Amino acid sequence: MPHNKRPQLVVLISGSGSNLQAFIDASKNGSLDADIAAVISNKAGVMGLERADNAGIANEVIDHKQFADRESFDAELADRIESYKPDLVILAGFMRILTPEFVDRFAGRIMNIHPSLLPKYPGLHTHKRAIEAGDTTAGVTVHFVTSELDGGPAIIQAEVPILPGDDEDTLASRVLVQEHQIYPLAAQWFCEGKLSLNDGTPELNGEPLPISGTKFCSEKSYSNK
Repeated sequence: MPHNKRPQLVVLISGSGSNLQAFIDASKNGSLDADIAAVISNKAGVMGLERADNAGIANEVIDHKQFADRESFDAELADRIESYKPDLVILAGFMRILTPEFVDRFAGRIMNIHPSLLPKYPGLHTHKRAIEAGDTTAGVTVHFVTSELDGGPAIIQAEVPILPGDDEDTLASRVLVQEHQIYPLAAQWFCEGKLSLNDGTPELNGEPLPISGTKFCSEKSYSNK
């Protein structure tokens, strides 16, 4: 094997794959020094598979409905992922709750992104919940995956203000811009060997990260003008 082989990623999707596209673009432009070995979806016919095809990336569908239970689906999925020998597994809008057995198999090398400032608002409808709670900020968290839903240790967060008149969609679209920046960045840290998970604590450059992860400041700031 050549020494200059780039780290290999497997990306799991269930839908449009906008975060997958951010990874494809980052891999192409060199801001992410890694190759996407494969894209696996649990749903056929989704836009994310088209994105993979367009980028010449191997892709396949493993339909969870074809399996008797969650455990057998996860076992097959894990075997398929391992066949690509990935250094890192990326969940990009993969709408399945994973079994502890699956998570343990990839412990310390599987990441997810969640559209809230965790630990606030795990689960669904995060933007709606933030607006209804009267929050002034929302955001997004990249975290290592553990068997606790949206409960793995945070790596990096980006905040966006909730503006007057925001609804779920306007807020989601601004948060998405940040998602596409911080997720490939977290993966790059991992691929460079700067980021690791040690005994449940994420470390960056050998230093434990704060509970909410490191903060990412976007270049564009929003004003109420």
